[in-house]
Amino acid sequence: MLTISIVGAVLHAEDSLAQKKKKKDAQTPAPAAQAPARPQNGGNNNGPKPYKEVITAKAKTSEGLFKVHQIEDKYFYEIPDSLWNRDMLMVIRIAKTADGIGYGGENTNNLMVRWEKNGDDVLLKVVSVNNYAADSLPISMAVKASNLEPILQKFAVKSKGTDSTGTVIEATDLFSKDNQALGLQRNRRTQYRVTRLDNERSYISHIHSYPINVEARYVLTYAASEPPSNSATGLITLEMNASMILLPKEPMKQRLADRRVGWFARSYVDYGADAQKATTRRYLDRWRLEVKPEDVEKFKRGELVEPVKPIVYYIDPATPKKWVPYLKQGVEDWQKAFEMAGFKNAIIAKEAPSKEEDPTWSPEDARYSVIRYFASDIQNAYGPHVSDPRSGEIIESDIGWYHNVMNLLRNWFFIQTAAINPDARKVQFDDAVMGRLIRFVSAHEVGHTLGLPHNFASSVAYPVEKLRDPEFTKEFGTAPSIMDYARFNYVAQPEDKGVSLMPDVGPYDKFAIMWGYKPILEAKTPEEEQKILDQWILDKNGDPVYRYGRQGNSYDPTTQSEDLGDNAVLASEYGIKNLKRIMPNLMEWTAEADKPFKDYSDLEEMYGQVIGQFNRYMGHVRTNVGGVMEIYKSTGQGEAVYTHTSKAMQKSAVDFLNKQLFATPSWLMDEAIISRIGDFGALERIRGIQVTTLNGILEWGRLGRVIENEALNGNEAYKITELFDDLRKGIWTELSAGKTIDVHRRALQRAHIERLELLLTGEVSVPAQFRSFFGPQINASQSDIRPMARGELKTLQSQIRAAIPRTSDRLSKLHLEDALARIEKILEGESK
Repeated sequence: MLTISIVGAVLHAEDSLAQKKKKKDAQTPAPAAQAPARPQNGGNNNGPKPYKEVITAKAKTSEGLFKVHQIEDKYFYEIPDSLWNRDMLMVIRIAKTADGIGYGGENTNNLMVRWEKNGDDVLLKVVSVNNYAADSLPISMAVKASNLEPILQKFAVKSKGTDSTGTVIEATDLFSKDNQALGLQRNRRTQYRVTRLDNERSYISHIHSYPINVEARYVLTYAASEPPSNSATGLITLEMNASMILLPKEPMKQRLADRRVGWFARSYVDYGADAQKATTRRYLDRWRLEVKPEDVEKFKRGELVEPVKPIVYYIDPATPKKWVPYLKQGVEDWQKAFEMAGFKNAIIAKEAPSKEEDPTWSPEDARYSVIRYFASDIQNAYGPHVSDPRSGEIIESDIGWYHNVMNLLRNWFFIQTAAINPDARKVQFDDAVMGRLIRFVSAHEVGHTLGLPHNFASSVAYPVEKLRDPEFTKEFGTAPSIMDYARFNYVAQPEDKGVSLMPDVGPYDKFAIMWGYKPILEAKTPEEEQKILDQWILDKNGDPVYRYGRQGNSYDPTTQSEDLGDNAVLASEYGIKNLKRIMPNLMEWTAEADKPFKDYSDLEEMYGQVIGQFNRYMGHVRTNVGGVMEIYKSTGQGEAVYTHTSKAMQKSAVDFLNKQLFATPSWLMDEAIISRIGDFGALERIRGIQVTTLNGILEWGRLGRVIENEALNGNEAYKITELFDDLRKGIWTELSAGKTIDVHRRALQRAHIERLELLLTGEVSVPAQFRSFFGPQINASQSDIRPMARGELKTLQSQIRAAIPRTSDRLSKLHLEDALARIEKILEGESK
């Protein structure tokens, strides 16, 4: 208010001075008139023009939510009066990308927007949904006062619509000029040192209008000092897509989230809640599945009913015909889950109609959800969805399916099952085998579009030995959720005939869909639903099949990617047995009889897959050291959320690593294979896995958890002294008998010394912007880590001195003399 008053006073003073000056200089000739300022955003200083002067006969018009008129390289929106102040969602994606910048289909921004009239201008405002209070509450005025809506763009009114119920604006600049919200994200601009948008190389490809959405496709070229590819050009070019989708006039009733059931959810700060603080309200992203009024009594009796509007997925016409049935099956595998929620035919897959069948059908029409097929060498598929930020209602979804995901599936299936599965012992799978793999991934991605995130706790629900049981796995699959990264059954052994090799939509998935979608007709509000939803969870309490574990918890050994079974040591031992069966056959299984002149690229790729799978096993086991299991509970359950991994399991994990990894895995060094795929690097591959695993065990945060475990649980904990002793005994086994130390072990032992030096002299360093992500950090200088590192170096110093005289191998002796010199230098430098 003060600023406005001052500005007003200045304006009045200038006005008064101008009046006096006018009288004094009445005879002074007026200066020449200045040229009017150039109008912005297609503005017109003379106000709106007649419709036909703006939308000329040259216009190409697309009918839909708005009429979109194209006149040469300009685009005009004709906005109906009925859509002023209506909530719309603007979804920004990368359509085509430069090498190194994301992937086609990547979502870069979501904005809820409203179109508003302001005199002869139209404002496109971004509406915040981060803070909320019901309009009926007094505090809503304070919330609105603290959340002024930013104006994304201002447009001059060009004309009235043909029937005087619409307004014409020019929308060209919205997409062809540098609007950060609709273009390259800020972090990537910083990373690639973008200086400006090159307007001469930026343009609109097309804007199409559909009944509930407008799709804009535009090309943006940026000048950049450090582009990720084609650096000589100093340019980055992206093709972007902006979808503007009309949201329902009446938002769907929310269903409140609970972290004990995995679900994509959104939130806002609810200032209107009856609490003595600003509370966060979280609610699910889900499709609007409703019982038809005439079927309510059937539903109450427990009969399956069809929803008012089912979820329908169309298969992209560009999809190779032989894969279409498998993609459709992946969609409809979820039928049985929705039956748990009380619905039949709730989710359906259809082939997209041909041009002859429906010339108006388009995959860009937001009324249609589509599995889009991309001719790309990217080895991926993804399952996004567009949802109403006010309620969580999923409006539509386009699953992205890249052609080369088949190579990824081939590699996984080969490495994880070829030891027991003849169908996987070749580089070109039969169509039926590949089709089944496509169905598996299709079902997984559809699960994401229904609202389910990854459930990384699912794969540990079944005992390892049960994964070798044909009867059990045929009934329950290899994991209770297809939303885990359980992959394929690497535990099964050749004698386990008929065992299932992959997960399916399982019991957890069915429960989660029921929990999120089953209508609770007697509840009028989300709060009234909570007691019933909570009881559904409590009914499954303690059963690992129905546990949810979030992705990204790096210290929880029960929520890991691509693991199987309830014991990582036992499962990995079985997995390694199978890798040892694959290695001698790798050249035969990657050869093709009808291609005798092919090179060894397939052999090289699959050998890399063997190394990668072995490395996964090491990671699965390592996470148990200093591990902490996280199982979400509510306060009413009165149970612990965090539990340290048992002492026996941690010790077993270190013993496994000493045996399988730190004792040189020479079976991986097959000279026949190595001599065909490269001139150098075999030793480095093994060294890299050994060192990465060792450093991962002796990592600040992990050691901090080991120390805290002992402080909390005493002798029941695996102590840091025991950990350091067990590692030293495994890594330096040769010292006691003066044995020859091979090249792998020499490198590993040097790495051990270097890591101890880091623990003795280094500092924990986590950038400020990542501290909230990594959580509390240990204070290295005040912890027990430095004394332990110093003690280990002194113990090694003594043991190496004693071992040198009894070591006869020359290179081993030189190595020990070097190791002793390194340790002495560290200790001398540390004492100064």
